Amino acid sequence: MKTELPKTLQETIATFSDEDRAFEFVRAMRWPDGVAACHFCKCRESYFLASRKLWKCRDCRKVFSVRLGTIFEDSPIKLGKWIAALWLIANAKNGISSYEIGRGLGVTQRTGWFVLQRIRLAMQNGSIEKMAGIVEADESYIGAKARTMNAKQKARRVEQFGHSTGGASMTAVQGLLERSTRDRASRVVMNVVNTTKRPELQGNVRKYVVKGAEVHTDALKSYNGLAEDYAHEVIDHAKAYVRGNVHTNGLENFWSLLKRTIKGTYVSVEPFHLFRYLDEQAFRFNERKDNDQGRFLKAIAGIIGKRLTWKKLTGDADGLPAAS
Repeated sequence: MKTELPKTLQETIATFSDEDRAFEFVRAMRWPDGVAACHFCKCRESYFLASRKLWKCRDCRKVFSVRLGTIFEDSPIKLGKWIAALWLIANAKNGISSYEIGRGLGVTQRTGWFVLQRIRLAMQNGSIEKMAGIVEADESYIGAKARTMNAKQKARRVEQFGHSTGGASMTAVQGLLERSTRDRASRVVMNVVNTTKRPELQGNVRKYVVKGAEVHTDALKSYNGLAEDYAHEVIDHAKAYVRGNVHTNGLENFWSLLKRTIKGTYVSVEPFHLFRYLDEQAFRFNERKDNDQGRFLKAIAGIIGKRLTWKKLTGDADGLPAAS
């Protein structure tokens, strides 16, 4: 069964509401040349059990499905709904809440949240080509101020940070932005950081930026010393925000988009989940020049090898989302 790739959300829902088509699409995406090896013993001799849509290994005799080893593993949700959710989050510029995804897919809010967190994992880019050219480095703070926290949020902050007061109650995030060139649009890398001290901030710069590149930062002293390996330019925001070509305005624009998404769509994000929302926002920003179909295909290509369980996500072995 050959399925033509959808170009719109309407086509996606119409096409993959047929679970057989959804299954064939995921199988073709994961194994375009047929199943390469058994999931368990890596034997190359497996046969398909059509009535159950499973493969059985001729060696270890175990069965495995197209979901095994992906973000879909152990999920009772139909593949068609997963595919629709992937399209929605990959193409929603300001994100999509778990309540909205729950209503749209006909699942509970908690199930919708679990689905979105798994998809954010698929959007995560574990290794990227190092940045070059002109790179901006900056940091921002995400989260609620202490005076707006409820008792439960304050208790969690105390458990994690030892306090829940002042600006320290917010979570520090460092961003790196490679400016656009003729061949490529600008792109970002985001990292939640424990501190804004020199070892961590400069360590991230050295991890993601090639030596010799031009790095623009503000006057934060933690960046002092980058000139040993980079053409380090500093813009002191107490005096000006732009000096010729030296600025961090690209990242300032990204911070604005990120904070509008968090405050307007998600309202509040716990610090221990923040990195997932950064992955989501960075994915859409880096793929913004592509069309909806292209972003969807890049998102679904990341589902393999990224299983996420409810216990790992929440630390709670019980309370699994019900099948919906």
